[in-house]
Amino acid sequence: MFFTIDPDNGLAIYDQIMRQVKFAVASGALQAGQRVPSLQELSAQLALNPNTVARAYRELQAEGVLEMVRGVGLEISSKAVKRCQQERDALIRERMRSVLTEARQSQFDDAELQRMFDEELALLSESSRMAASKTRKR
Repeated sequence: MFFTIDPDNGLAIYDQIMRQVKFAVASGALQAGQRVPSLQELSAQLALNPNTVARAYRELQAEGVLEMVRGVGLEISSKAVKRCQQERDALIRERMRSVLTEARQSQFDDAELQRMFDEELALLSESSRMAASKTRKR
């Protein structure tokens, strides 16, 4: 499992870990029953204090995303997928709503917003295609 931690993004590191686990579950990259790295493995991999990883894992357990399996470790709960998808969708909608509110306050009309959205989506799609092409060439 691959995590990206950005100490400058404004989110606590444990929260970044939590969000990335939830988004991975929501997208299907992590599936119910799949084991997550141990506390020691993840803290070593990310060069983090084990207490930070422990906090993220504790909260994910409290939210029902992770469950402890005796003799195995922590794994994705069978109930996690739907919950994570709903949370991911709500977070993305919240962010979109914030951007749209700011655009409205700046007097952008629907046509301008749609044009900007379409352009950015096209750029993102092209960037993804280029990255996939580079990966295949390796």
